[in-house]
Amino acid sequence: MTRHLRRLALTAHISIAVGWIGAVAAYLVLVVAAMTIQGSQTLRAAWIAMELIGWYLIVPLAVASLLSGLVMSLGTPWGLFRHYWTLISLLLTIIATTVLLQHMQTVSFFARVAADASRPDVAGLRGALRGELLHAGVGLLVLLVIDALNVCKPKGMTAYGRRRASEASLVSSSTDVGRYAPSVTSATGTPRWVRVVGLHAVGVAALFVIMHLFGGGGRH
Repeated sequence: MTRHLRRLALTAHISIAVGWIGAVAAYLVLVVAAMTIQGSQTLRAAWIAMELIGWYLIVPLAVASLLSGLVMSLGTPWGLFRHYWTLISLLLTIIATTVLLQHMQTVSFFARVAADASRPDVAGLRGALRGELLHAGVGLLVLLVIDALNVCKPKGMTAYGRRRASEASLVSSSTDVGRYAPSVTSATGTPRWVRVVGLHAVGVAALFVIMHLFGGGGRH
């Protein structure tokens, strides 16, 4: 990938990622408004708006962010599996997109209920907002973690990345092997930040699984 093309791809990826965060924040505002305002019309309108924002804004931005991230990883020296921060960003993006696509089915169900004026009881609509608050809040936190990883680019190469770096050094110059090998082999352990982020990611994934198995979202 040329320098100008790389800049264009980076600009597109950043714009899409920021747009995804902004769309989830707007969704979260609708959830909070629906929970705090007592009017049934506002509640119904909020659910309908949440479905529109979800399907026509959040979902396209999520898919576009995943695809543009793949392009940036494969088209730059960072690679896709060489560094822990790129690998974790990819996994978190896949998890967030998968949960989003599955959860939007539940949002569409409640949006259809909200649009049905023949159903005067809105207790179910209001009760489901607690799950939406958790989904949107945790989802926004995950996106901020991904954004922080992409900005900070913390050090730490995977075993695959260290092997590729060692092979590249052998090909480039045989005289550099002795000088380069210690730097590769000395960082064989997994960085502490990877373990911390990984444990939290597993916890978030388990939380979503429990919600969909035992909560209302899975049944709908």
